[in-house]
Amino acid sequence: MKRYYVGCILGLSILLSQQALAKPAQRIIALSPHAVEMLYAIGAGDAIVAATDYADYPEAAKKIPRIGGYYGIQMERVLELNPDLIVVWDSGNKAEDINQLKSLGFNLYGSDPKTLDAIAKELEELGQLTGHVEEARNAAAIYRAELSRLRAENAGKSAPKVFYQLWSSPLMTISKNSWIQQIMDVCHGENVFYTAASDYPQVSLENVLLTLPEVILQSQEEGNVKGVDWSQWPEIPAVKKQHIYQINADLLHRATPRALLGVQAFCSALDKAR
Repeated sequence: MKRYYVGCILGLSILLSQQALAKPAQRIIALSPHAVEMLYAIGAGDAIVAATDYADYPEAAKKIPRIGGYYGIQMERVLELNPDLIVVWDSGNKAEDINQLKSLGFNLYGSDPKTLDAIAKELEELGQLTGHVEEARNAAAIYRAELSRLRAENAGKSAPKVFYQLWSSPLMTISKNSWIQQIMDVCHGENVFYTAASDYPQVSLENVLLTLPEVILQSQEEGNVKGVDWSQWPEIPAVKKQHIYQINADLLHRATPRALLGVQAFCSALDKAR
């Protein structure tokens, strides 16, 4: 599993308001794949001077120098690059790294959208910080309109029982406070582990068998898909009716405008089972 962008969507507060910069940021370090995507979405991608592992979208992002990942940030490289803005990931970067960057006096913006709606708000805030105000407003407006359309389109549909396989070994899923639940709510599916105690609980095969899901959705990573041979349990409705589908993990797990493509793929899978 790509640990760096599949994680809990909990977070700290934003560390910097858009009014805090004297002038638009021109040298940006983005410490998460989703922050890189956000910046490119508003036309500020060329200002990124460094990023972290798995920042691979759009194609141009692959050429950005890397300065670390979930395991930590190379502080000496940050000092050498001397950015005027660092976009940190409150729940994905190490807390000690964020605190050190703050103590060094860098301008920090905490990027950690917890809802689908928050993506649009963050696009606008990044637009303020980078001087791409109009592009950010347009991107946010398009995003909001499409999200509203998807919600309206799926609101009246039946709610099939869904098991989302986040990972296979150990077998993990999602509950009511998870990021994926936001997507399932748009598509009007019933999460069979909605009331689990943790956001990303570990479950047993026996637990899944008892819930009798009508749809099994998996993140489209080889280790995850091949990790469980669901054909061994034909008593599960999703297995019996062959409603097991795989969806691109980046579209589902990254809080960016592309999340809407993940919503579309998720809803399409549920439509096949309805």
